[in-house]
Amino acid sequence: MAACEPPRHHGATRLSCPTPATTTGSSSNLCSFLNRVVSTWLLCAVLSLVVFNLLWFYPIGAPLNVASTLLQYFTATSGEGKHPSIYWSGGGEEGSCDYSEGRWVATAGHARRYNATECNAKESERCIGNGRPDTGYLDWRWQPASCELPAFDAAAFIAAVRGKHVAFVGDSMARNQVESLVCLLGSAFPYHLVYRDPRPSERRFWRWAFPTHNVTVSVYWAPFLARSAGKTDDYRQPRNLVYLDALAKRWSADADTMDVVVLSQGHWFWIPTIYHNGSEVIGMHNVTGLKHTDDIGLFSPYRWTLRMALERLVGSGNRTVVVATFSPSHFKKAWDDPTTCTRTRPYEEGEKEVGGIEGELRSIAMEEVATASARSGGRGSRVEVLDVTKLATMRPDGHPGVYMHHDPFARGVPKRLQSDCLHFCLPGPVDTFNEILLQLLIRKR
Repeated sequence: MAACEPPRHHGATRLSCPTPATTTGSSSNLCSFLNRVVSTWLLCAVLSLVVFNLLWFYPIGAPLNVASTLLQYFTATSGEGKHPSIYWSGGGEEGSCDYSEGRWVATAGHARRYNATECNAKESERCIGNGRPDTGYLDWRWQPASCELPAFDAAAFIAAVRGKHVAFVGDSMARNQVESLVCLLGSAFPYHLVYRDPRPSERRFWRWAFPTHNVTVSVYWAPFLARSAGKTDDYRQPRNLVYLDALAKRWSADADTMDVVVLSQGHWFWIPTIYHNGSEVIGMHNVTGLKHTDDIGLFSPYRWTLRMALERLVGSGNRTVVVATFSPSHFKKAWDDPTTCTRTRPYEEGEKEVGGIEGELRSIAMEEVATASARSGGRGSRVEVLDVTKLATMRPDGHPGVYMHHDPFARGVPKRLQSDCLHFCLPGPVDTFNEILLQLLIRKR
């Protein structure tokens, strides 16, 4: 290509240059000058269109981080390039960012992004509203080892899922994350609650709508992903009954309407459970008094139920399926000891390692995602890992603890008081899950 011929992109203007035999100093300089003028005008036109698009669709009054938003806009719309801070992978692809490894870095105000009461988060996770006196847990950000994780950008997220149904399916950690997402998006975009359970405290199926971008966000209670009964329906029951031959009805019936699906499970597999194939008992875990029934542990049922869900979602339609890895709890003492989780700072690197069971659950999730992704062959559904196990392990300070109750010490310090050392305060560390989710959605396929 001649030195003064611009790239032959669609819509580019080509300048005819003098041939070497007839080139003079003045004509060559004129050609170079015209090239620069045209290129400058083209660049200005493109940038003007981008800025107009961002300002037109960005909500009035919302804070706009222009540099971050422009960067994520180009990534989401072009799908090109591997900028180290926005090209994500749970694995080790060359040029990718491994967000699963890193450390928590003190950053004043990083997680102070919304009022949990205003966005209708679950009462037991509104830690500030319930009187938690220390708020330092809001002043940390996750720093991956090899790149930067941009702060959550509501405009970039809602643009990435425009016209789509985003569904969170699984246990209460799925609910914790979806409420974080609704609060993060709701700080910038109008929304309304479309449906909630008749008994709001259960939050088994809720749905929100963001009308400006035709986005629907839902959460489905299915702690085993598979069909279950017993304790999953009534906490007073002593055990679960799980059927490994069928998925939970509500979410599997709606699966074809889902464009983005986040699966989260794990904690319910510790609870006493009897596993069935149809009417036949095929095993149990942590159940006493059952004769001629083997204890099959928790790993095999966890793998099998996740595999069933992925086969249902990846085998039909064209969607993005994201599997969240296990997020550990931090109970140091009995669940009703008021001091069971009172730490006020994250663990530092090397101070706390991922436990053996937690690590095995993480490995199973990654293996099943790899298998499902290979099965899709790059066609149809896209499957990703939201690897949060280590970053969650390092945040014992981010749970409600006794502040799952409003003003828990109003009448003194009780000897026994239920504490929540599993879910995260809102706002809090779980918002980081959605920062990573955004990067997964806008990365190149």
